[in-house]
Amino acid sequence: MVAPGLGLVSGVVVDIRLEKRLSPRRNTMIQATIVFEGGRKRIDCIIRNLSDGGAKLEVASVKDVPASFDLLVPKHRPQHCRVAWRALREIGVQFTQFGLR
Repeated sequence: MVAPGLGLVSGVVVDIRLEKRLSPRRNTMIQATIVFEGGRKRIDCIIRNLSDGGAKLEVASVKDVPASFDLLVPKHRPQHCRVAWRALREIGVQFTQFGLR
């Protein structure tokens, strides 16, 4: 018998409470910039993990990060993001289809 919140996948017990994402995340260490207010405000960050639908960002403080912004990575197209969760120095974001605001 498997405990509540755990599942059996191919004979392996997994904690199904933790992973609800549609695509797996890859650990990264990518320097990026959070851009908002029409490009007038910028906050440096590090992309700590990444998936097709979102990312976890590390910042000095989440205090000044707005609910949505553009994420700039050198040599890549800007990616609009919506904040899904916040912690002391980390932000979980969902990628959206909107561009520079």
